Amino acid sequence: MAFGTQDDADEVMNEINMTPLVDVMLVLLIIFIITVPVMKHSVNVDLPSAVNQPERIQPETVRLSVAADGQYFWNGMPIDDSALEANLQTEAAKDPQPDLHIRGDKAVRYERVAQAMAAAQRAGVRKIGFVTEPQP
Repeated sequence: MAFGTQDDADEVMNEINMTPLVDVMLVLLIIFIITVPVMKHSVNVDLPSAVNQPERIQPETVRLSVAADGQYFWNGMPIDDSALEANLQTEAAKDPQPDLHIRGDKAVRYERVAQAMAAAQRAGVRKIGFVTEPQP
């Protein structure tokens, strides 16, 4: 005579028993609570102080203006075409190389601005920018 059926003993539990997991987590929590204050104790050491400031070398900016009549101005001073190429070669040889900002008058022929850009390219200037005024 069998008091229980065979099917009752062979059933698989489909739920996880959470009690051992909770016990382990509580033990770990207690261990961390105890050890954290112990780890905060440190040895006081007088360390030397040093000044560490990054050196920021800003390249200068060269302003090349082209007037309405085609005259070049190097940082506000009038300059002729041959001196322009010499100045561009001098600036291109500097390290760090300065930025070249070209300001062209609205009425100037584009040919004069293109000549300045070509001279800068031949001299080896890598950073060329155009300066414009915003519309009102």
